[in-house]
Amino acid sequence: MRGFSKAIITGNLTRDPELRTTPNGASVCSFSVAVNRVFKDSSGTQQESVSFIDCSAWGKLGEMIGQYAKKGAGVLVSGRLDQRSWEDKSGQKRSRVEIVVEDFNFTGPANNEGGSRGGSYGDSGSKGGNIQGEPEDDISNGNEEIDLSEIPF
Repeated sequence: MRGFSKAIITGNLTRDPELRTTPNGASVCSFSVAVNRVFKDSSGTQQESVSFIDCSAWGKLGEMIGQYAKKGAGVLVSGRLDQRSWEDKSGQKRSRVEIVVEDFNFTGPANNEGGSRGGSYGDSGSKGGNIQGEPEDDISNGNEEIDLSEIPF
């Protein structure tokens, strides 16, 4: 039986993405997304919790994210989960689970530092992706209410 791994998160970048080049010339961009969750505890009090999810994007997609994404930007990220293991300098075994990004979208308003609103970027050849860095046309200006009666499902 083949396994399947897919993760989709939305949140805000916790820092500016870090773009690096591996010794063999591949580009990789690392960043972290803060994902907020609001819930009620057993006494009915509203609580908030934040998870910090590490992500990495390779190749052209990583270069695009490194160029356009900035700390605080609202993003939607989808990809596969990957667990890496290594030994640190003291010989202790370490591991980390991260999302290897396959698709990336800006979700928040444009910011003054070159962020984009509504752009979609994915692996080359993926549906909805735009590797040249041009955000896809947005279907609304963000100020209009959606009429739920017009949705066919």
